[in-house]
Amino acid sequence: MKEKIRIASGQGFWGDLIDAPYHQVTKGDIDYLVMDYLAEVTMSILQKQKNRNPEFGYARDIPALMERILPICKKKNIKIITNGGGVNPEGCANAVLKVAAELGLNDLKVAVVVGDNIKDDIDEIINSGAQLKNMETGEPISGIKDKILSANVYFGAFPIVEALERGADIVITGRTTDTGLTLAPMIYEFGWDKNNYDLMAAGTVAGHILECGGQASGGNFLGDWQSVDNLAEIGFPIAEAYPNGEVIITKHENTGGKVSFETVAEQLVYEIGDPKDYITPDCIADFTSIKLEEIGENRVKVFGVKGNPETEFYKVSASHSDGYSAFGTLTYTWPQALTKAKAAGEIFTKRLENLGLEFEEVRVEYIGYDACHGKLASQLDEDQINEITLRLGVRSKEAAPVERFGKELAPLILTGPPSVTGFAGGRPKASEVVAYWPALIPKKLVHPQVKILSLS
Repeated sequence: MKEKIRIASGQGFWGDLIDAPYHQVTKGDIDYLVMDYLAEVTMSILQKQKNRNPEFGYARDIPALMERILPICKKKNIKIITNGGGVNPEGCANAVLKVAAELGLNDLKVAVVVGDNIKDDIDEIINSGAQLKNMETGEPISGIKDKILSANVYFGAFPIVEALERGADIVITGRTTDTGLTLAPMIYEFGWDKNNYDLMAAGTVAGHILECGGQASGGNFLGDWQSVDNLAEIGFPIAEAYPNGEVIITKHENTGGKVSFETVAEQLVYEIGDPKDYITPDCIADFTSIKLEEIGENRVKVFGVKGNPETEFYKVSASHSDGYSAFGTLTYTWPQALTKAKAAGEIFTKRLENLGLEFEEVRVEYIGYDACHGKLASQLDEDQINEITLRLGVRSKEAAPVERFGKELAPLILTGPPSVTGFAGGRPKASEVVAYWPALIPKKLVHPQVKILSLS
């Protein structure tokens, strides 16, 4: 058993800093590189891409990244774990193996975890008695069954553990929990018992800290953010993990950013719901038990974490079509920029009413004034405002009224208040609204599978 392992975060979402994984494998020593590419909406985007081309459906940044880092990872014995396989882990793995062949790395073993994509099994699942009720509204999924774009089960750490036990150099999964990517190498390296829920929770907490990339090392920091040095060259966080469940969060030396009590604590409360019941497929972690101690520069110890047994359910992340929307903008300048923008908004909404168009929602926002805070926005002295951007938006179950809305924006330029500019992007087009459908499914109905792919 190793006395410690270093697990580095390489991506917090699809579209994160492209160079971050390269810096993690080159600027210091690590044992694992974990990369989280998936958000709820990402799955529907990937499913659409796969529908258009069966070879797609994964984060297509991955092959180019592997071309840069595979020789380094092979030389330094760094294993890679990512959920960037999206809805096509095998397609992603084949693309990676193609890169490996071009690099002459013919002994590379790539594992894929499949079984999470249940989109084509919805009828069978419903017939088994699982209604996949929306966790927020209680409605059964049968009501939107014909509009489903994607449906994926959140697997946990143990399929990844199996892949590592089978000798994988790279593990590519579909919809795996963000935390499971980090917990898995701890279980594998330290031989943790899955029924030791304090250890499962400790690894889960570490995974939660790493899952958003640079957010734990000073990015998007709400505290004294101006004290964070050199965000241009931010070092992504690293979890230095020990067999007893203690973890030290750090980053490579001579990189920007900041790992402190405050940056780690802020990340810990990000998207957690009930802090006593942070539910994952592997355990329930009690975030109120977490202890933090700043033990050195850019070194924060995380310890004392308590956990409870996992539930009998997996979470399902489904998405479905839910109508159409469109947005457009115009910018009004000084003097009286806000007054002009408000008048334009009133004129526009009156014209929509006169046309008899029906919308589920009409949005009128004044960017630079109330777009973020709405009615809570402070009143502003108009003489101090250089410009205000008017943002208009509509949503409807039907595409036709949304398309008609788009034809009304440009006319405001010559038939509304003066001093207007910023009509960017042309006439707004109706785009499909994708709605999120969270649900629970009994674990007995879904079974992850691990496949090992190689060139030999």
